[in-house]
Amino acid sequence: MASTTDDSGGARDSDVKGGGGQAGPSGAYDEFGLRDFRRLFDSGALTYSELLQYYLDRIAGLDRAGPTLGAVLHLNASAEGEAARLDRERTRGGARGPLHGIPVLVKANINIAEASLPTTAGSLALKGFVAPSDAELVSSLRRAGAIILGTTNMSEWANFRSTRSTSGWSSEGGLTRNPYALDRNPSGSSSGSAVAVSANLCALAVGTETDGSIIAPSSKCGIVGIKPSVGLVSREGIIPISASQDTAGPMARTVEDAAILLTAMAGAGGSGGVAGAGGAGAAGGAGLLQFLNAIPDDLRLDGLRIGVARTLAGYDPAVDRVFAVALDALRGLGAEVIESDFACGKDLDEAAFEVLLYEFKDGLNRYLRAYAGSSGIHDLGDLIAFNADHANAVMPWFHQEIFAMAAAKGSLDDEAYLKARRTCLRLTRDEGIDAAMGRLSLDALVAPSGGPACKTDLFLGDHYIGGSASPAAIAGYPNLTVPAGFVHGLPVGLSVFGRAFAEQTLLRVALAFERVSRARRKPGFASTLDPF
Repeated sequence: MASTTDDSGGARDSDVKGGGGQAGPSGAYDEFGLRDFRRLFDSGALTYSELLQYYLDRIAGLDRAGPTLGAVLHLNASAEGEAARLDRERTRGGARGPLHGIPVLVKANINIAEASLPTTAGSLALKGFVAPSDAELVSSLRRAGAIILGTTNMSEWANFRSTRSTSGWSSEGGLTRNPYALDRNPSGSSSGSAVAVSANLCALAVGTETDGSIIAPSSKCGIVGIKPSVGLVSREGIIPISASQDTAGPMARTVEDAAILLTAMAGAGGSGGVAGAGGAGAAGGAGLLQFLNAIPDDLRLDGLRIGVARTLAGYDPAVDRVFAVALDALRGLGAEVIESDFACGKDLDEAAFEVLLYEFKDGLNRYLRAYAGSSGIHDLGDLIAFNADHANAVMPWFHQEIFAMAAAKGSLDDEAYLKARRTCLRLTRDEGIDAAMGRLSLDALVAPSGGPACKTDLFLGDHYIGGSASPAAIAGYPNLTVPAGFVHGLPVGLSVFGRAFAEQTLLRVALAFERVSRARRKPGFASTLDPF
């Protein structure tokens, strides 16, 4: 969609029609959503094989040449055969659902049993390692009819190797660039998934998050990202950091498309009987799909009480102006917008990092022993040794001090770990999200997702300002970001978060906001935004 947006976030003009896409005479499908594709499939104007070829051509032109976005790590050699098979299946018996024949990119830390799609977490240490079986969420996507298009580059080891790392860089895939300005960083660790969706290299993508790895890159790349409640989507077959925080989640150009992808991802291993906020129904895939089907076109937020998490704002005046416009939009939709006293304690960061160190060592060792024996890397100690032996290729910009800190930790029975975990739960749940929402009878909390993208700096590492992902991530609670506006040509998002398995309420807020704000606009691939 071609819209113009001022730096306060207000959309002035838009050519948004239907699901957002507008086909040109050349057959370009920029900004198409699932509804747009469904109309073309139903009319016979487009086949799955033709759509796949469109994305393959676009990846060849924008990711491997031209601006060289560096978003896609590997392409699936079986994708064309799969598209042809799904075309035949549709002709014989119809589509399985809204994801039938839709190409989806998957982050490279998720097991895919395809010889052309090694599961590497972006690291040369696992180069060529092919998982023995699909992760459960990948199996769910295949059952829904999705085509696994390929894997995306990521911050190596999900950005948990060094305190001076650069998001979007991996030793296997190199650097991923922000499509709004190529000298800007896409954030991470789901960098390639965010960039691919934003640049229209795929219809949908899957990311993973421990603490901000879906929310931050989605916000900085101008897309929708959902970090589900921990447990809604199966984590089997995903290279882990944290058993208490990790989850996969959908990344898309619209809230509806992200929600549809989430329903498919939650099809296996999801918490299919857990009530959503306000008893809105099951929180698993089937419940979410029923909820989406019941959403009216004139969706409003009358009766909802939305709390402003002001402690997660205030780090940049321009971001605050976008946030103020977003709050006015929520009021205009009928919501009661209330200043909340939400805050997390000062000890949270230290306790949360302690938890991650312990859980990373335990979880990574379990993963490597269960899946990656053929790689020659059997535990964290082997990985540290490999990196040291291949330092020129693996560690040209930053080192592995976080690996060393994790390796020095004991087991999950250690009192230091148990104490840190109790502190995290108390500060983010009992005294944090649950407390703030309970005191004011809130349905959701909102905050700016973060500041605009900074310049990539391989020498000094990331230097972002602001962000609101941590409280929900550490609590294991849901969070989503939706485009809210622009700051000097760079996108920023609105985050909506709340209690566990409140996805339906958060989606309702985000859908209504998206429809009135229309803040998403496709990137222009500028080489730089200097002076800034």
